[in-house]
Amino acid sequence: MSLGGDERIDDLQRNHYGIIQKKGAFCFGMDAVLLSGFAVVKRGEQVLDLGTGTGIIPILLTAKTEGRHFTGLEIQEESADMARRSVAYNHLEEKVEIVTGDIKEAGKLFGPASFDVVTSNPPYMKETHGLKNPGDAKAIARHEVLCTLEDVVREGTRVLKPGGRFYMVHRPRRLIEIIQTMKSHGLEPKRMKLVHPYRDREANMVLIEAVRGGGPLLKVEAR
Repeated sequence: MSLGGDERIDDLQRNHYGIIQKKGAFCFGMDAVLLSGFAVVKRGEQVLDLGTGTGIIPILLTAKTEGRHFTGLEIQEESADMARRSVAYNHLEEKVEIVTGDIKEAGKLFGPASFDVVTSNPPYMKETHGLKNPGDAKAIARHEVLCTLEDVVREGTRVLKPGGRFYMVHRPRRLIEIIQTMKSHGLEPKRMKLVHPYRDREANMVLIEAVRGGGPLLKVEAR
């Protein structure tokens, strides 16, 4: 496989899979790896990853679960192209599809109630003022430039089947907003896990599972 300038293939240490990434662009982090381990995908289920970037979550989920098919939605064509080439590199074309498109249009792109599971590692930061280049790939991945938390939750709910599961990784400082937004769209938080970088440090990530139309019962897992 030929690589573009500054591109490399990183070993995912699962099933001999690799992923194409580019120096200076946004690369996947531990949050994506943790989300792929937190998400539950059952045999035969169909999964959509909103804002898939270079396709890390769908590729990892094919290795970790028995889901039938995985779709990654990504608005940035350069990232989507790398994701497609990573899918081909790993010979996953029959299980993973990368679609170039806007999260805000997910309901129209895929139709209502079309997935069993939705995952998302969305931009964490609301603040966009002061960004030198809001169109930069890193800025788009980290800041709510092209989509907001509201967009992700709204569209994720639309494409979920009743009883379907939504998995997200985010920052604890926005936890109240996350729960309020989920509940306002008919998603009920069911399982949550706080991630601490060190035993004596405060949590810097939160993993959340919510169910479309679920009952009000939240389980907080041990770290």
